[in-house]
Amino acid sequence: MPTWNNPKHAAQFISTLQTYAFPKIGQLKISDIATSDVMAVLTPFWTVKPETARRVRQRIGTVMKWAVAQGYRDYDPAQNVIEALPKQNKVQNHRKALHYSEVAGCVDAIKRSKAGDATKLALEFLILTASRSGEIRNARWDEISLSISPSSPLPVWSAPAARMKAKRLHTVPLSDRALALLDEAEALSDGSGLVFPGTSQGKALSDMTLSKLVKELGFDADVHGFRTSFKTWAQEKTDFANEVSEMALAHTIKNKAEAAYARSDLIEKRKEMMEQWAEYLAH
Repeated sequence: MPTWNNPKHAAQFISTLQTYAFPKIGQLKISDIATSDVMAVLTPFWTVKPETARRVRQRIGTVMKWAVAQGYRDYDPAQNVIEALPKQNKVQNHRKALHYSEVAGCVDAIKRSKAGDATKLALEFLILTASRSGEIRNARWDEISLSISPSSPLPVWSAPAARMKAKRLHTVPLSDRALALLDEAEALSDGSGLVFPGTSQGKALSDMTLSKLVKELGFDADVHGFRTSFKTWAQEKTDFANEVSEMALAHTIKNKAEAAYARSDLIEKRKEMMEQWAEYLAH
C-alpha cells in the first residue's frame, strides 16, 4: 500500500478480497489454497459481474505471487483458473452523453454557474475541442501556438504524444470561441505553465472537479460523453467526411490501407468543423 499513489485503489484492493474471497478461503492456510478454491470464489459472479470478477482474480493472484516469492507455496492457483471458467460476454460500457441539441444549454449553465473560473473555462474548452479530460486539465501554455506563419497557418493547440491515448502528437485547430477562452485563462496564470491551473499552486484541476460540475448542474452525462455528442453532431448535422471528425477526436485509423494514405492532418477542414461546432453551441 505505501507504494500506491491512490488511496482509493488501496482501499478497493482489500475490500474486494474481504467481500468475495475471505468468506470462502479466508480461513485457509495460504499454502493449502488450490485452484479449485479460487474457482469456488469466482464462479458465483464470474458472468454476472465480469469486471469485478476479473479484478478479484487478479488481486488473489497478486497475493499468491507474493506467497510464491516468500516460499510459502510453489505456484499461483489463480493463474490458470480462467481456462476452466465460462467465457465472459464482453460488455462495453458507453459513457453517458447528452444529445448534441442539449450541449449548448449545458455550456450556458456552465458559464452561469458559481464554479471556479478555471473549472468553467476548462470544461467549455474541453467541449469546444472535443478533447479528453486529462488532455485539457494538463494543457500547458507552451503547447499553444497563436502566431500565424507559413509553417503554422492557424492558431493551434498541440497536445503532446505522452498525454494522448494513441501516444501521438495531436494538433487541435482553435475556433474563435476557444481563443476567447484562452484570453480569459491568461488572467488565471499561477506561474506553473498550466492553462487551467487547479486551486493548489502548480497542480492541475482534478477530473472529479469537471465531472462534479456537470452533475451539480443537473446534466446526466460524463465529461468524456461530450466527445460522443460532438461525433453525433458531426454525423447528423454536417457534411464533413467521417475521417475529419475521427481525426478531430484523435482516433486511430484501424484500417491499414486507409491509414497508409491518411498522411494529411486535415487541419483546414478540421478548423472549419470546429468553428461550426462553436457556432452551433452559441445558438
